[in-house]
Amino acid sequence: MLQEKQKRETKLGWSLDERDPQFIESLMPLLSFLYNYYFRVQTSGWDHIQPEQKVLFVGSHNGGLSAPDMAMMMYDWFRKFGFEKPVYGLMHPHVWQFTPAIAKIAAKSGAVIAHPKMAYAALRSGASVLVYPGGAEDVFRPHHLRNKIYFAGRQGFIKLALRENVPIVPVISTGAHDTLIVLADFYKILQQLHEWGMPWLFGVDPVVFPIYLGLPWGLAIGPLPNIPLPAPIQTRVCKPIIFERYGRDAASDRLYVNECYELVVNQMQQELDELVKLSAKN
Repeated sequence: MLQEKQKRETKLGWSLDERDPQFIESLMPLLSFLYNYYFRVQTSGWDHIQPEQKVLFVGSHNGGLSAPDMAMMMYDWFRKFGFEKPVYGLMHPHVWQFTPAIAKIAAKSGAVIAHPKMAYAALRSGASVLVYPGGAEDVFRPHHLRNKIYFAGRQGFIKLALRENVPIVPVISTGAHDTLIVLADFYKILQQLHEWGMPWLFGVDPVVFPIYLGLPWGLAIGPLPNIPLPAPIQTRVCKPIIFERYGRDAASDRLYVNECYELVVNQMQQELDELVKLSAKN
């Protein structure tokens, strides 16, 4: 009874036990349709991952809050490794706070709140973890930056990999940023107005304030949920990146953490440049 009470009191996103393999299996027909017919996904590189491996997937994602490339990556994981082998994705706290219906579906699919506590817990449970360090700034970056790896300088994922002694596996994609055409980001203007006294809507800093073209709004502003346009997507799982040093001392060394961060960003940018060229030929 006590365990059941504690489970009920646990806030959504703060438990690894919310993942439901049967629910994931029920989503597969829909994901298969999106993968094969709506986005016509082409993928490569999954042979870099062995079934027994525990890794930290690090991605740059696209296409607004729907982030279709992320969903297609997860579908590939389920196809290759099944529904029982766990992988957890770190999801922004705002999603858990303001869209509880979406958050509940995400939790059953394997999402947990983007907090160091949950990232460490997932890895220490033996599962792999998927993180998109760029967050909202990445997923809503303007369309002319669609082929740029952008993590907003966030290095927490490097410290996580170093502390837990796990390789980083970059996951990249091209095409998903065409499912939502972000024209510009007006966040700096709103930030200035906030500093002059205008409160944030609902008292929450949105981090980004894009203007974009897409479904279902047509022309819209703000980080609203969207329905992705049916653009073809190419994804790639890159070779694991293994650093020279691991452990707490390595994770506490600012210069070393920065070197590792630059290494990951540069390698991902090279891989993305190659994938874009390949996509253009096709």
